[in-house]
Amino acid sequence: MIRAVLFDRDDTLTVTDPGVYRAAGEWIAGRYGVEAREAGRGLAAHWQQHSDRWWGLRSEADEDAFWDEYGHGLTERLGLPTEAAPELLGAFPYERYLRPVPQAREVLQTLRARGLKVGVLSNTLPSIGRTLEAVDLADLVDTALATCSLGVHKPEHRAFELAAQAMELPPEAILFVDDRPENVSAAREVGMAALQIDLTGQTPGVLHSLPEVLDWLDGAPGA
Repeated sequence: MIRAVLFDRDDTLTVTDPGVYRAAGEWIAGRYGVEAREAGRGLAAHWQQHSDRWWGLRSEADEDAFWDEYGHGLTERLGLPTEAAPELLGAFPYERYLRPVPQAREVLQTLRARGLKVGVLSNTLPSIGRTLEAVDLADLVDTALATCSLGVHKPEHRAFELAAQAMELPPEAILFVDDRPENVSAAREVGMAALQIDLTGQTPGVLHSLPEVLDWLDGAPGA
């Protein structure tokens, strides 16, 4: 019997908002005279360059140090004065680049109304709680886990085992939803029910919207 739903965050509950890169570029242009599109491209390129450098972080103090180094590197890339780093990251923190997917809040509300626990397990930095607050979902999540804080990342089995322990449920009582097939497979290998979601609609045979999680639960034996 399914007693909880455990979600990935990125490209499952949230997506990156490209409009924020444009807004940040315009902010930089207005304040420092860098051409807005160039600034926006620089922001995106700098994140891509550092997108795998945070896996070893274990605490929010580690994350603060990461962002300090990141900010100084970003200002150097954009040709901004060093003192611009805290102002820029303060105006456009990491969580500002996320937005909830359509009907995310409604789906989580429905799950909670049905008496199911809701969890999030994301390969992300320790500040996962802050990001969920930014997209107005934190109050509907019982357990939010960043793999950085766990010290083990999906698709390693231990990440799913630790998530089940945190939710105080056996893996067999949890439905896991993620956009990456390797994570879905790993969750199944530890005993969870698991579904892949592709919000672009390009992958056949998987979920294409978050409300389809509710449809699956409606048809699941004993759910």
